[in-house]
Amino acid sequence: MYNELFQNLGLAKNEAEIYETLLRNGEMPVGKISTKSGVHRRNVYDTLNRLMEKGLVFEILQRKENRYQAVEPNKLAELIQEKQDMLGKVLPDLEKLYKTTPHEEEVFVYRGPEGWKNYLRDILRLGQPAYFIGAKGAWLDPRIKHFFPQFTKEIEKKQLVFSHLFDSEVRSGCPEILPYVGENYKFLPKGFSTPAAVDIFGNHVNLISGTRIGGLEEDFSITVIVNERVADAFRVWFRFMWESCPEEK
Repeated sequence: MYNELFQNLGLAKNEAEIYETLLRNGEMPVGKISTKSGVHRRNVYDTLNRLMEKGLVFEILQRKENRYQAVEPNKLAELIQEKQDMLGKVLPDLEKLYKTTPHEEEVFVYRGPEGWKNYLRDILRLGQPAYFIGAKGAWLDPRIKHFFPQFTKEIEKKQLVFSHLFDSEVRSGCPEILPYVGENYKFLPKGFSTPAAVDIFGNHVNLISGTRIGGLEEDFSITVIVNERVADAFRVWFRFMWESCPEEK
């Protein structure tokens, strides 16, 4: 039941199987651990040693056959905190390394909810005004909506300026997005809506496919172009479209 969770927390498959087996059954010798967990006996010893190194299992020494018992699950939280502390110590150096590495021109693709979060983090990291063409309120997609409040807090903290050109259908199909973007938005004329969007910020141009009013399609993707001159060109085109659209009343 919890095998997948334990693996997501950093345990290998056999480690997760054996740890859950010991949680459910209490202390056991190697033979029973192998039978209950489905892990081959020759792999159980190595796996138990790794779990003991992580502090998740301890050995009970007995005259005939040693037994093993799981440590209380709070230890998992401690392990995660230890990793966070380790990362926190070196994160400033890693950030500095990333920022000093040339990223002048490149193209890559983000996919899925985690890719979307990376795209939002890029906006915050670059800290530049952002321009959105064909916006649809996709930030409110249920798969990523929980990340949005944190994102908006960071926007306010960094005082970032956003300008949105929404598809006309957002007026009736997703008006709840409008309070989040302030007053700096307009609507494209009817007949100019598409299943895609373009976002420009800093030296990034993001081409988002698979968008819809108020959300994202199952197989959406974000093609990221990192190129200052291309981003400058898109900003000029954005300004032309912005000035061509009527002011909102």
